[in-house]
Amino acid sequence: MANLAAQLAAVLRACIKRSGGPEPSRAHAKALHARVLAAGLAADTFLLNRLVELYSLSGLPCHALRAFRALPRPNVYSYNAAISAACRAGDLAAARDLLGQMPDRNAVSWNTVIAAVARSGSPGEALEMYQGMLQEGLAPTNFTLASVLSACGAVAALGDGRRCHGLAVKVGLDGNQFVENGLLGMYTKCGSVADAVRLFDGMASPNEVSFTAMMGGLVQSGAVDDALRLFARMSRSGIRVDPVAVSSVLGACAQACAGDYNVARAIRLAQSIHALVVRKGFGSDQHLGNSLIDMYAKGMKMDEAMKVFESMSSVSIVSWNILITGYGQLGCYERALEVLDFMQESGFEPNEVTYSNMLASCIKARDVPSARAMFDKISKPTVTTWNTLLSGYSQEELHQDTIELFRGMQHQNVQPDRTTLAVILSSCSRLGILELGKQVHSASVRLLLHNDMFVASGLIDMYSKCGQVGVSQIIFNVMTERDVVCWNSMISGLAIHSLNEEAFNFFKQMRENGMFPTESSYASMINSCARLSSIPQGRQIHAQVLKDGYDQNVYVGSSLIDMYAKCGNMDDARLFFNCMIMKNIVAWNEMIHGYAQNGFGEKAVELFEYMLTTKQKPDSVTFIAVLTGCSHSGLVDEAITFFNSMESNYGITPLVEHYTCLIDALGRAGRFAEVEAVIDKMPYKDDPILWEVLLAACVVHHNAELGEFAAKHLFRLDPKNPSPYVLLSNIYATLGRHGDASAVRALMSSRGVVKGRGYSWVNHEDGARAFMVADDLGSNVGEPTMFSDNEDTSGTTQVHLRETCAG
Repeated sequence: MANLAAQLAAVLRACIKRSGGPEPSRAHAKALHARVLAAGLAADTFLLNRLVELYSLSGLPCHALRAFRALPRPNVYSYNAAISAACRAGDLAAARDLLGQMPDRNAVSWNTVIAAVARSGSPGEALEMYQGMLQEGLAPTNFTLASVLSACGAVAALGDGRRCHGLAVKVGLDGNQFVENGLLGMYTKCGSVADAVRLFDGMASPNEVSFTAMMGGLVQSGAVDDALRLFARMSRSGIRVDPVAVSSVLGACAQACAGDYNVARAIRLAQSIHALVVRKGFGSDQHLGNSLIDMYAKGMKMDEAMKVFESMSSVSIVSWNILITGYGQLGCYERALEVLDFMQESGFEPNEVTYSNMLASCIKARDVPSARAMFDKISKPTVTTWNTLLSGYSQEELHQDTIELFRGMQHQNVQPDRTTLAVILSSCSRLGILELGKQVHSASVRLLLHNDMFVASGLIDMYSKCGQVGVSQIIFNVMTERDVVCWNSMISGLAIHSLNEEAFNFFKQMRENGMFPTESSYASMINSCARLSSIPQGRQIHAQVLKDGYDQNVYVGSSLIDMYAKCGNMDDARLFFNCMIMKNIVAWNEMIHGYAQNGFGEKAVELFEYMLTTKQKPDSVTFIAVLTGCSHSGLVDEAITFFNSMESNYGITPLVEHYTCLIDALGRAGRFAEVEAVIDKMPYKDDPILWEVLLAACVVHHNAELGEFAAKHLFRLDPKNPSPYVLLSNIYATLGRHGDASAVRALMSSRGVVKGRGYSWVNHEDGARAFMVADDLGSNVGEPTMFSDNEDTSGTTQVHLRETCAG
């Protein structure tokens, strides 16, 4: 019997050694089990332990566990074999139970379960089990530490990882290559690349795993050059280059292509690595193929990416998704759609990543409806996906849709991040929705994002645009760090509310704090000068613009033209305009509008016609400017010609502003029959400004009939506005219809409409001065009263703003 037991033990050992193939080893395991039972050796713990191990290695975990349970006196080896079988079967609950039942656990028992739990995606539990092992007084082995370090990296538990490092040194495992590689992986995944570099530099003989882990960490940290140099060192050292290492270095090339690195150099290097892939025979490696596609896509070499894709022996949904993303990032929206269709024809069903990539492509192509359709196909959008669509709506100025989508995001209990909050704050700012802006502010405090510069800039802008400049300044003052965007938001907010001196002071502080002004900074300051009609300050800012090299920036240049025009200095405006090398439509519009507002209608028309010879296509704003010039200079026939050419020649549908300009031109000339014809065909009947322009023309030409018609529309649309009552009363008074004039004044009084006092502003050595004329209804002369800028003028700022906006 003893000889038979020894023979069976020898056969089991041999089977265990060669238990790689599935069917032969399974058949041998079952046959040997039958021999053990037939020989009456079912109680032999040694043989049964070997059978449990063989069943486990042969992929028969259920048989292994049955054999274990048949043991009358299982020992530590029996339990460890059964735990291994349970872990191989993915039955972690059974493995935990077996570990708990063991009378005496050793390091092997713990190692097996900790490794399985860590691999299963429960790194936190793996770390808890590791603590349990230490509490039992067991010293970790290299296998223990490798599993635990992997778990630390998965949850970015840098502190736990460092303690493991310390324990490895204490037990003498810090030089073990298995542990060293685990430490490298942990440090890189926790973002502590400096620790990883120190460890790597101290390794006696790093292997391919060490190099690959270190390259991956460098790529993740953005140290592209270091990663590429490390790959070159790996090749020179004669260390085996495997597909994983090549994939890491391709990741470095892809990151270089996507960033500020020399893209051409990165592509050349990647092409060399591509050649290495072919030489090494790695062409069939799908993961490596995907890395090549990604690298070429990020380098905007989609033809090369497609060649790699077509050469791959097998592709996955990941391959298709990378290709779709590449075309989307390049702006080839139609091609991305074609690839999506081809993917489905090839039998691959789109997944959530596919739809997310297509969503981003649609947003880049500014096709928001298609983006929404892609978004609706995603069952559980991530916060990044929500942000992509929110940003798309915001970029297209669909701010109400942005807010509605955000409410949907809240309903789905998706926690917003800094991007979400910044986008929503921007929409609140554009729409002037202070209450929602305050709610977003509260959310930012709860999420500890209120001090984030990206969010804080949005808060400053939102409060400023909603009239709460004081709150903006409080937020700005408590910020521990400020970037140029924060300064710009504050300066812009002050400038918008005509707090021009404060804006100038902030601009000065910004420079004193070492912040270099941007085009936005200068545009805000130039606009402040325009509001003040202050040529001296405007020239100072212009000088700084020249010094900082922004004179050829079209955004700053357009603001300078606008400033000189609003200050009435058209010669300097034209001089600067002529010096601009690149002129976009905004610059042309500002120059034409400047001529129009300053009474140079002929020059506005002349410049417009010259613009057309440069092949610059006009937009709707251009026509508002040139029609305004025609209106102010009596060029009525020219105004009619330009108006009629909008739709026929340029495909621009006239807006209410264009109709207003045309009616103003016709009304000033007293051509009221044509005015009535325009009114009859125009689609805009409920715009108060249009009717006010017509009523003003009726005052000039004493046209009571059409004046009454216009005034009635204004009484309906804007009953509290005193202007139509005053203008209609003036028409009646001029025509000697004093009874009708009195009736209008009585109607005005009964409706509680009060005529506000007007102010005029001039610059004075002590600051800005406002002149008020005490003018009663119907009187022609009043006594002027002057206020300094530190006196209360009860609405002076609002009047000044309105006059400024009106041009």
